[in-house]
Amino acid sequence: MNTLKVGDKAPNFEAKDNQGTVRKLSDYSGKKLVVFFYPKASTPGCTAEACNLRDNYHTFQAQGYEILGVSADSEKRQQNFVAKYELPFPLLADEDHAVINGFGVWGPKKFMGKEYDGIHRTTFVVDGNGVIEEVISKVKTKDHAAQIL
Repeated sequence: MNTLKVGDKAPNFEAKDNQGTVRKLSDYSGKKLVVFFYPKASTPGCTAEACNLRDNYHTFQAQGYEILGVSADSEKRQQNFVAKYELPFPLLADEDHAVINGFGVWGPKKFMGKEYDGIHRTTFVVDGNGVIEEVISKVKTKDHAAQIL
């Protein structure tokens, strides 16, 4: 796993979101961007994290941040997640792992004694010039907004 670090250029990504809109890094030029990677839409930890960001969305906006969630779920699954929890930010359906691999968050994990490959819950804060300002790898799902802000 080759995770990016503070000071690195964020990879130029391009992927469809939950509504089929193509999103790319250049769309956020001049803005601060929070990119949060999560293992699976609508699972308890991911829901807690996404809802915590949703509940603090106005604070992010007021401070000039945009938010983008990323997982390997399908467009339909991402759209269901957005609709169910009224998420005000887009979720990328990165089924081919292009964005996930670009940011280096795919790798071996352990859960209940089993080892498998999956997405490591990681958040990147990217500045307006596309440079990574912060990397949060120990995400507190219920208090994630406070960690970022």
